[in-house]
Amino acid sequence: MISRNLEPTLLFHHANFPATALLGPRQVGKTTLVRSIQPKLAKPSVYLDLKNPVDRAKIGERGLFLENNLEKTVILDEIQRLPDLFSELRGLIDRDRQPGRLLLLGSASYDLLKNTAQSLAGRIGYLELTPFLLNELKEATWG
Repeated sequence: MISRNLEPTLLFHHANFPATALLGPRQVGKTTLVRSIQPKLAKPSVYLDLKNPVDRAKIGERGLFLENNLEKTVILDEIQRLPDLFSELRGLIDRDRQPGRLLLLGSASYDLLKNTAQSLAGRIGYLELTPFLLNELKEATWG
């Protein structure tokens, strides 16, 4: 795997914000990056891909699922598929503002940013993953 420059910043945000949103265009490596840092997180994590109907069903009872996983980092991939979730996350975070509760992955759409900005202001750290940077590729090629 190619090391990404954003990894230390992602880990910092995760350690300091209740929620961290990792946004970026499709196919830039958001899921790969988050899967690679899962062992480095301070607490166990549970990963749900909201494109997958089985995973979407698990979060059907959102409040129950999130409350049952308070001691874990909940990673929600393709979060733009459930835009109505943000208002529920606000209440969950306000009841317990411990850092590292949520990692939200999604495409950087205007609607997604608008929804989270209104619902999660002051509760979320935003990061954008770009396509590979030249120094990331140089490191991978010439190490």
